[in-house]
Amino acid sequence: MRILWAPWRMKYVRQAVKTAKEECFLCRAAKAPVSEDEKLYVLRRSKSAFIILNIYPYNTGHLMIAPYKHEQDPLELSDEEALDMIQLLKLSIKALRKVYLPDAFNIGANIGRDAGAGVEDHFHIHVVPRWRGDTNFMPVISQTKVIPQALDETYRVLRSALRELQQ
Repeated sequence: MRILWAPWRMKYVRQAVKTAKEECFLCRAAKAPVSEDEKLYVLRRSKSAFIILNIYPYNTGHLMIAPYKHEQDPLELSDEEALDMIQLLKLSIKALRKVYLPDAFNIGANIGRDAGAGVEDHFHIHVVPRWRGDTNFMPVISQTKVIPQALDETYRVLRSALRELQQ
């Protein structure tokens, strides 16, 4: 087995273990004051939903859009909540295109454990930017995904782009 040293990731591992014993991390982010948005990687808040960085991203810029309501079934969201999430989805795509110039996106939701949901109880939509040729030998040979940008930098550039787009 090969080891890829990534000591900066321990901060996130500890947070995940701690969070697993507490309330839903999406609910915690939803309830937190705006002054904690940077610490929690909340990029944008709207009336009934928000955009947050995935701290275990598949690719740089991997976002999640979640309602404030702790609900696992999207059919339980009001039309207003669902529309709000779609508006944030559109805004997310614009910001990601502005900052990273991706060739494509994976957009979706895993509803239930059997669908692959890591967070089963709180519905959310993943937005993952993709680039032609964004796979390389690391995932193929060593089952290791390389994320080339620190989360703090990703947060900073996307937050800035979202602010510019909202003006």
